[in-house]
Amino acid sequence: MKEPIILGIESSCDDTSAAILQGQKILSNVIASQDVHKKYGGVVPELASRAHQQNIIPVIHQAIEQAGISKKDISAIAITRGPGLLGSLLVGTSFTKGLSLGLNIPILEVDHLQAHILAHFIDMSMPMPEFPFLCLTVSGGHTQIVKVSDYFEMEIIGKTIDDAAGEAFDKTAKILGLGYPGGPQIDKLSKLGDENRFIFPMPKIEGLDYSFSGIKTSFLYFVRDELKKDELFIEKNKNDLAASMQKLIIDILMGKLKRASRETGIKQIAIAGGVSANSGLRDAIKQGEKLHQWKTYIPEFQFTTDNAAMISIAGYFKYLKKEYLGIDFVPYARALHRQ
Repeated sequence: MKEPIILGIESSCDDTSAAILQGQKILSNVIASQDVHKKYGGVVPELASRAHQQNIIPVIHQAIEQAGISKKDISAIAITRGPGLLGSLLVGTSFTKGLSLGLNIPILEVDHLQAHILAHFIDMSMPMPEFPFLCLTVSGGHTQIVKVSDYFEMEIIGKTIDDAAGEAFDKTAKILGLGYPGGPQIDKLSKLGDENRFIFPMPKIEGLDYSFSGIKTSFLYFVRDELKKDELFIEKNKNDLAASMQKLIIDILMGKLKRASRETGIKQIAIAGGVSANSGLRDAIKQGEKLHQWKTYIPEFQFTTDNAAMISIAGYFKYLKKEYLGIDFVPYARALHRQ
């Protein structure tokens, strides 16, 4: 029996993506990014939803063409139902309903955050995590430590109580006068700087939860005060400032992850989400194999940012369980009770 062919559609934020997976093997993964947001220093929801409307048909057409299949070969459509920007999600979910009716195939609902984690199960001829494992999911909008006991049995055991780690990177970049998105630029400058040059206070949060709002404020006030003494302070110290802040953010992330591993006894550790592309975080996770006897799983770069391949793989596991969605479903912006 041939493996099912799943069309995945992702439109939760500012990337329109479509992918085709046959079983766990990827046949295509097409992403259309939106450059319009760069001049605003962040994603503008109304502009994002308009761009999705322009991109969704050509992106899906390209994914099907690259996969070398026809629409009649598709077994089901997996769609990001949430969380995300409601306008963006509505474009993807509305199109999916029409396509599902036209092709007479079922819809599979996918939680965006679960999909980031399940991207580790795309067949790329690399080791896949064994259950249970811990996954540090880090992006511009989310920071979580998730205990993963099965494909859809996931428990959030630690999360940010305010801002996400990705926001801290973007805010740092904005203060330093860098463009958007800031995370990749901070990572690039960090390789040229001294990470121990500036020491910033660590937040003191109980348990496994995170907080990043305080370090953003602390960094802002520090730079403001130094600029009063020397208006060229940022230009003279940009690389060291980037490296020092990146070290702080990674130390915060790793500190809680180490604690979670100790408390649960789980030594299988994965990372996911946009910030999992950060070279400093990747190095820190790899060091955990030597320092803490972890077995680590780091996603390929193409699966770190929002993409439809991760939606397709999550949909594949839903398809095996025949967990189909009715045509009257609505998207959700926030993950209030999910996972």
